[in-house]
Amino acid sequence: MKKTYITTMPDHFGAFLIASECFSSLGINITRVSYNKAIDSQTLFIDAEGDEEALLKADAKLTELGYLNSEQKEKSIVLLEFLLVDKPGSVKDVLDVIRQYGLNISYISSEENGTGYQPFKMGLFVESEEQFLAFLADVQDICDVKVIDYNSSEKSFDNSIFYQSFVFGLMCRLGLSKSLQESLLVNSNKIMQMLDEKGLPPYKTFESISRFAELLAKYRGDAFAPRISTHKIAENTEIILIEPPCGSNTTILKSRGEVLFIDCGYALYREEMITLFRKILPDFDKMKKRIFITHADVDHCGLLSLFDEIYASKKTKECLNLEYEGKNDFREQNPLHRPYISICKTLTGYKPVEPSRVQALWDIYGEQEKPLESMGFFDFSEMHFEVFQGKGGHLAGETVLIDYQHHIVFSGDIYINVHGLTGEQAEYNQYAPVLMTCVDTDPLLCAMERNAIVQNLDAGEWKIFGGHGMKKDYTVS
Repeated sequence: MKKTYITTMPDHFGAFLIASECFSSLGINITRVSYNKAIDSQTLFIDAEGDEEALLKADAKLTELGYLNSEQKEKSIVLLEFLLVDKPGSVKDVLDVIRQYGLNISYISSEENGTGYQPFKMGLFVESEEQFLAFLADVQDICDVKVIDYNSSEKSFDNSIFYQSFVFGLMCRLGLSKSLQESLLVNSNKIMQMLDEKGLPPYKTFESISRFAELLAKYRGDAFAPRISTHKIAENTEIILIEPPCGSNTTILKSRGEVLFIDCGYALYREEMITLFRKILPDFDKMKKRIFITHADVDHCGLLSLFDEIYASKKTKECLNLEYEGKNDFREQNPLHRPYISICKTLTGYKPVEPSRVQALWDIYGEQEKPLESMGFFDFSEMHFEVFQGKGGHLAGETVLIDYQHHIVFSGDIYINVHGLTGEQAEYNQYAPVLMTCVDTDPLLCAMERNAIVQNLDAGEWKIFGGHGMKKDYTVS
């Protein structure tokens, strides 16, 4: 049995030695340790493996030693900017209110700018939301004050509680439950440790995670405005391409009264997407909802629970089954990708779909030799697709649909129109390659798969619909 301990390091010599002796005496093996005083002087992460009884004894012993404190108060650093009149003693009234509320100052920065006002920045140690809101109401009677994003400052205001402040910020942005705090703490630390060993400064890692969360939150509600385009394919068939700012495209095929979806984006935008579906398809609530999944990444499968029939390759179904069983899916089996995927699932509210709702229609038996191999056919109204499976360059189970009559390709994330991204999509897409080190499982193999898609097209004008970005027009001579 494996467990991650988020411990508080006592401020004395031999603190880690004591924790190590505790685990050793119980026959527990330490499989990972992460501590960086420059980031957080108190928090030590320990991954341990042992039998359940031994781990329970370790819990009790570490709590007795003061390494685990389940009753620790919520606390964070809040960075404020007070706009003070540039004259002697102007900060005194603010300091009086800070003292009245018993707040500790962990950071101060101020410099006159020749305007008659001086922006005075302070990092305040806050232990409760109620205390902070009351303080804010009182101090606003003295001067203008605004809250500044802690994570964008690139400064450590108080490195004794960095992780708690960082995760508290993520949870506030997206309105997440406190029950998700530990998962965010552990996986943020794992990404930091992984990228730190590759030479990326730790604060750049946290800045990337923070910015990724900001973008997810930024486009919710009325700000959710995907690019939508309609493409006439045949006399009775059209394709509606929905490109949200964050997450995968969702494609709707309409033909002779039938509707088929291809991929479905993040769970975070469930209500926004349902509203959009109802505008595009007035009978959406009553119709039989069918969807084809190109691969089992979290940003392509977030809304699967909306659909009555889900079509996928056998490997994609296997991946979804692993998620439902609480095991590492294909993406999470890659140690470099696992922390980011776990954070992504937490931030977007991803829920695995019931396996019985997924129909595995295709498979390649035995070892797949070519980068892209045909494994069957799939008909939808007047469209006739040949179904190909990639060898796993992006993700095992990835599939490509090719309609040779109408010259249409649905390529998932094997082939995307990088130059056809909106500005919002391009900004969003820059963070996953950093936090995962690479979005592909095998970049060289994925490049071979992209080439194989093109090699499988016959002469003529083609429309390629990838997992992200606008349709790609492609000519084969």
